[in-house]
Amino acid sequence: MSRVYTTFVITLYNTKIMGSEGLQERYINPYTDFGFKKLFGTDMNKDLLISFLNALLHGEQTVKDITYLNTEHLGTLEIDRRAVFDVYCENEQGEKFLVEMQKGEQQFFKDRSLFYSTFPIREQAVKGRSWDYELKAVYTIGILNFVFDNKDDNYYHHEVKLLDTRTKEVFYNKLTFIYLEMPKFNKTEAELETMFDKWMFVLRNLSVLMERPAALQERVFERLFKSAEIAGFSKQELFEYEDSLKVFRDWYSVVKTAADKGFTEGFGEGFGEGEKKKQLEIAQNLKSLGIAIDVIAQSTHLSQEEIKKL
Repeated sequence: MSRVYTTFVITLYNTKIMGSEGLQERYINPYTDFGFKKLFGTDMNKDLLISFLNALLHGEQTVKDITYLNTEHLGTLEIDRRAVFDVYCENEQGEKFLVEMQKGEQQFFKDRSLFYSTFPIREQAVKGRSWDYELKAVYTIGILNFVFDNKDDNYYHHEVKLLDTRTKEVFYNKLTFIYLEMPKFNKTEAELETMFDKWMFVLRNLSVLMERPAALQERVFERLFKSAEIAGFSKQELFEYEDSLKVFRDWYSVVKTAADKGFTEGFGEGFGEGEKKKQLEIAQNLKSLGIAIDVIAQSTHLSQEEIKKL
């Protein structure tokens, strides 16, 4: 079995349990754009993000407070690409945190992470007066709904820094990339020991839970489950969540179709005639998720030129 096939089988299994069956679930799917930003991207719920960051950093530092920053950044030149972050914030020390939920495997996702990290670095430049180039730390965090490293099924928390290849020591400790391979996390409720374990469990299973597990009795999880309960949404929130869930379902449907065809027909050849409008709609949704254009083209059987125009 090839690496590509293995990766997508794991991803599809994870996606299915994350809630693709409509609004029968009690709690939102954090893998949707609305769900993720509802939990982590609002001032009202910033204590959830603070708790998650502290659990993720394993005591290396303690985040006491955060301030949300503009999630949309433009390059210094018109030809520069625009970067849109899921969640962008800074702590009380001015250190920057980019947090992204990656729903599916993307071509060059590591390059994308590096590209995104340049924005909080460049914006620290002091204009109009002398500057000694001192920078605040930047953390780029990717919560991945796919597997990119098949060497060890138990290694799902990757922390990457600039390293001296000869001494194996950290050369620069102010630039950190953290990747969480969610499909690899399979601990049961009884196996949860740390706050990091508990956060991973919540993100992995939230939309299939019918009540708050006994192991998650901390106050922060009480707040999370209250915020995540669909029954408490306003009409506008429900509309936005349904729309976000539709985009997620479209992505799931295309990838599942590709998997069912055995990956031998170029990610989903064989869509019937008269499906062009639907294919364009799905392609637009996949494009909004950041899926690579060549993958969308293979999935929908549209040309790359058609997709670029969307």
